[in-house]
Amino acid sequence: MNALRGLAVLLVLQAIGEALAHALALPFPGPVVGMILLIPALTLAPLREPVQAAAEVLLGHLSLLFIPVGVGVITHLDMISRYGVRLLVVIVVSTWIGMAVTALLLNVLLRREQAGE
Repeated sequence: MNALRGLAVLLVLQAIGEALAHALALPFPGPVVGMILLIPALTLAPLREPVQAAAEVLLGHLSLLFIPVGVGVITHLDMISRYGVRLLVVIVVSTWIGMAVTALLLNVLLRREQAGE
C-alpha cells in the first residue's frame, strides 16, 4: 500500500511538472520539472517513505521497462543504420557528462559533509 502512495506522489509531481512546463512554455519536458519538484518534496518525511517504497518496487522490475525500447529499436533498424554512429557518439558523450556531473556533485557533497562534522 505504501508503494502505491509513493507511485501516486510521483505521478502527481509529474502531472504538476507537465502543467508547469506547458503553462510556462518551458524548453524542457514536464517530467524533468516533476523530478526537480521531487527534490524538495523528499525533505518531507511523510512523502519520503512512500516514494522510497515505490522506487524499490520500480527498481525491482526495471528490466521490464527495457522491453518497449527493444521493440522500438527493432522497429526502426533503418534509422539506426543511417544514424547509428551519431547516436552512439551522443550516447557515449552524454553518459560521460552525466558521470562527470555525478562525480563532481558527490565530491562537493562529501566535502560539505566532512566540513560539517
